[in-house]
Amino acid sequence: MAAESGAGTQAVERAMSLLTCFTDEHSELRISELCAQTGLGQSTVSRMVSSLDRMGFVVQDTRTGLYRLGPTAVTLGSVALNSSPVFRAARQIAQNLAHVADLGANLAELRGDQLFYLGNFEGAKSPKSFTMAGRTAPLHATGMGKTLLSAQAPDHVRDYYAKGLAVAYTPHTLTELSSMESALSEIRSRGYATEIEELAFGRACVAAPIRGRSGEVVAALSVSGPLSELDDPARRRELALMVIEAADEVSVALGFTMARAPQPRVPLP
Repeated sequence: MAAESGAGTQAVERAMSLLTCFTDEHSELRISELCAQTGLGQSTVSRMVSSLDRMGFVVQDTRTGLYRLGPTAVTLGSVALNSSPVFRAARQIAQNLAHVADLGANLAELRGDQLFYLGNFEGAKSPKSFTMAGRTAPLHATGMGKTLLSAQAPDHVRDYYAKGLAVAYTPHTLTELSSMESALSEIRSRGYATEIEELAFGRACVAAPIRGRSGEVVAALSVSGPLSELDDPARRRELALMVIEAADEVSVALGFTMARAPQPRVPLP
């Protein structure tokens, strides 16, 4: 019985390893590529892919023979996203924010040492042909990431830098712990974070924290877009007020009492 259980667990792990091979960069794969990535034999991969195909987890393009994730994976992803209280509370608010700001509105939470996107909504001046849901991003180089870091204990931030995670994406990335500590102190004081070309050239964002019932920061909300739309300090201040107000709406929807919220002073960015 134990042997059967072990074999079943191994089969599940192998099947899951095949599914995790599909990424934004490699969304369509051949059997040989799945073998190379997982180290599994061709007969094993072919058999498992056939089962995953029958269940709708993958589908094969009849013209190219390549496999991609199928409708069952989409359904499960949707179920997972809709089960998030933060996503349910923020979805309409974030969508409204994107419309009013004409920029992208983004929602994310902390997952280990990364930023995990729960969703994004396009504005007229920040269109996207893809969804951010399920993607990850570095904490130190994003406005939402810095917002989430600002709510962590000092030891957590020091550990993040000690792990060597604060790599430079542009010359503006905060790769030094002392610089990040100063930035986080300012974020706590004014109630929002900015990111100006720290992850990618020509991009910027303004982010604010979302709080749960007991007041803990559970997620972050931001508006983002081309630098030309956020380069003006007055415009950033205007957007900061929009994002803070929207994030507070989500917090209230999650049960947070705004009387306990720290009051941001919203200075010049």
